[in-house]
Amino acid sequence: MKRYDRLKEIRRLDPEKDALTIYRLSATYEFPWDYTRALELALYRTYAVPSIGRLLAQTAELTERPQKRYDDTALLLDTVVEHGFGTDEGRTAIRRINQMHRSYAISNDDMRYVLSTFVVVPKRWIDAYGWRRLSRHEATAAAVYYRTLGRHMGIQDIPESYDAFEECLDAYEEAHFGWDEGARKVSDATLALMASWYPRPLAPLLRTSTLALLDDPLLRAFRYEPPHPATRVLVRRAVRLRGRAVRLLPPRRAAHYARQNREIKGYPTGYRVGELGTFPVPGAGGCPVIHTDQSAASSAQ
Repeated sequence: MKRYDRLKEIRRLDPEKDALTIYRLSATYEFPWDYTRALELALYRTYAVPSIGRLLAQTAELTERPQKRYDDTALLLDTVVEHGFGTDEGRTAIRRINQMHRSYAISNDDMRYVLSTFVVVPKRWIDAYGWRRLSRHEATAAAVYYRTLGRHMGIQDIPESYDAFEECLDAYEEAHFGWDEGARKVSDATLALMASWYPRPLAPLLRTSTLALLDDPLLRAFRYEPPHPATRVLVRRAVRLRGRAVRLLPPRRAAHYARQNREIKGYPTGYRVGELGTFPVPGAGGCPVIHTDQSAASSAQ
């Protein structure tokens, strides 16, 4: 297989009918590292909406148990990608997500905005830092995939296309980004979590590098001091160079899922999908154990 053969395969598929297949090929073969980083950033952006950041601070999940919250979120979302909407695993993951969300007063507008970040932020990240840009087929399939997920979550008035998702995200951020003390605590805890994945002496450098990847509206919402312009240029150039290096590598031969990421720390011996997340209301177990596969191909690609 040559470097662009999988893109040719994607373009032969129908982005509406084959949305899950295209999204899976894109997220687990073509850009697994980029999708992981982009979805981290997507969720992080939502903290800058005070109604979202304040609620997350009140639940204390991200400030007191950030690693578990990170693991559970990544694993639940990725279970649907890996197994699909109609499987026992996929239905269990969506049920768990819905059980948690319905325990809190979350507006439909906030839910729709969060869904929009999952569609838009990965495309923007990949276009800026990936080994190639995301194709229109892939962007359309991602919009269809998350529109389907949103319907399973009971979200209303979901955008009908990638462009509509993008308009929704930009308008919502312009109208709602703002300061909240609780949201800042959640942001600080998230930055500390990401730094904790690497040797302790690197923590200040990693925090600065992460801030250098954030845009000005996000920095202003959290009242972070903007990194020096030279730091921004250096960090962003380094991430772009990584993408160019990946372009020279042979295409990935096996799918790489979130459960294989080294950042997932909490389930070294496996997990049950029905036991992931929090249980503000009683939940049920009895689901098949999914084992992690740390020996799979490296997530660096």
